Amino acid sequence: MNIYKKLLDKETSLSVIGLGYVGLPIALEFARKMRVVGFDIRPDRIEMMKNNQDPSEELGSEDFKDTDIMFTSNSLDLKKASFHIVAVPTPITRHNMPDLRPLLAATRTVGQVLKKGDYVVYESTVYPGCTEEDCVPMLEELSGLKYIEDFKVGFSPERINPGDKEHTLTSITKVVSGCDDESLDVIGRIYELVVKAGVHKASSIKVAEAAKIIENTQRDVNIAFMNELSIIFGRMGINTYEVLEAAGTKWNFLRFSPGLVGGHCIGIDPYYLAFKAREYRYHPQIINAGRFINDSMGFYIAKQVVKKLIAANKAVTQSRVLVMGITFKENVSDLRNSRVPDIIGELISFGVEVDVTDPYASQNEFHHEYKLPLLDKNTPLTPGRYDAVVVAVSHKPYIALKEEYFANLMTPEGILFDIKGIYRGKTKELTYWSL
Repeated sequence: MNIYKKLLDKETSLSVIGLGYVGLPIALEFARKMRVVGFDIRPDRIEMMKNNQDPSEELGSEDFKDTDIMFTSNSLDLKKASFHIVAVPTPITRHNMPDLRPLLAATRTVGQVLKKGDYVVYESTVYPGCTEEDCVPMLEELSGLKYIEDFKVGFSPERINPGDKEHTLTSITKVVSGCDDESLDVIGRIYELVVKAGVHKASSIKVAEAAKIIENTQRDVNIAFMNELSIIFGRMGINTYEVLEAAGTKWNFLRFSPGLVGGHCIGIDPYYLAFKAREYRYHPQIINAGRFINDSMGFYIAKQVVKKLIAANKAVTQSRVLVMGITFKENVSDLRNSRVPDIIGELISFGVEVDVTDPYASQNEFHHEYKLPLLDKNTPLTPGRYDAVVVAVSHKPYIALKEEYFANLMTPEGILFDIKGIYRGKTKELTYWSL
């Protein structure tokens, strides 16, 4: 328990490597209990955090108060810490393969400052075995220390839900694991300092890795089933949301909804599990089928827009469509791995002129990420300009919009496409479509 006491007595520090939407909340929570070194490779982000600004726009300036934290982009400052938490992204390549470069770069950074008696805990979502097979050997090589004998390693998967103010770091049970009984106990006790909901001690690092990756894979497969139902029911002329509402009256019906599946978790993690499964000569059929369906939904929606435009006797190549919402989920500014650009790209390929607006997204980031313009959120939209409006993300500012608002934006015989079913039953005059 020596490291536990040293952290509380501020004789040593805890470090967090990677200060994104996962790492920064962790760093600030621990900084209310002990000294923390917050490390990120981007100096511009570090300067923002020094000024009590969250680059991810998830936290307010008040969340930085009463914290003992040093923000830095100098890896040598990590030498002051003895308990390191790695919380960097684990994306996929354009070929849908695991991209471990950020994780291994962070591991390299920690390995170069690792001391005897130190702990390293990974929070980044990975396939089972990654921590011990890919990261630990690098830590040993760079530090010259021996795993378990000289330093301990654990895995405690992040469960933060961007934009969710109810299910936060402190209120969600934290799964923890360690390389031996001692490390499991120490890691559990340290996380219990900030997680009010308590911890669940997994029997091994691999079990903790697997638990995290199936959380998101399960959601992905269930949403894929809803999306497939929406395609089937669409051909039958049945509204999927009405079907789900009726089926949901049974106590054990699982409540999932159709929609776009993006972001850096649900749309990515299944590829990690499928990749690892192939190492064991198993081709995961349900996981891959779910990924195919969900990755195809943006293109399916765009084709429905084109079909409806044609049915309304509108010349597709002379049509203009407004897409409302571009972020990967509601009420966040994060654009990474959003599937809305699939809709936009497909519409453009048909010759449709597309305008895009979003109350949260950055114009510069959107252009940098997707090479497309984003309308200035402070500039009013032009009345009577659009042949169709696609509400792709259920942002709060969109929830209360009335049919008259959309009618004012559109040309005669305009069509409202409501991806999330926000306005179901609330339109009388407009042609309406939803999944």
